Amino acid sequence: MAHEKTTSTSAKILYRPIGLLSGVASGAVAGILFKQIWKRAAPQHPEDTPKALESEFPLREIVIAAAIQGALYATVKALVDRGGARAFEKVFGEWPGD
Repeated sequence: MAHEKTTSTSAKILYRPIGLLSGVASGAVAGILFKQIWKRAAPQHPEDTPKALESEFPLREIVIAAAIQGALYATVKALVDRGGARAFEKVFGEWPGD
């Protein structure tokens, strides 16, 4: 059974800038991780990550890269969001979500 945490409106408002900054940070971290993973996954293109409008990459490679990048971004964002919410709760005594 999940533990319900209560949230006040002020906690949500106070957390909003923290959430925005953590979103930017998680996107940057995910981008760096993806580039490192892609260098190892596609050694023939160590500097370039495929983008949908670049004709030198086959569609299969573009779709695989997009799937890896999306999964990695979502995972990093979830970890950062949860960690930020837990830290916020420790400092302010209220859960910022829900």
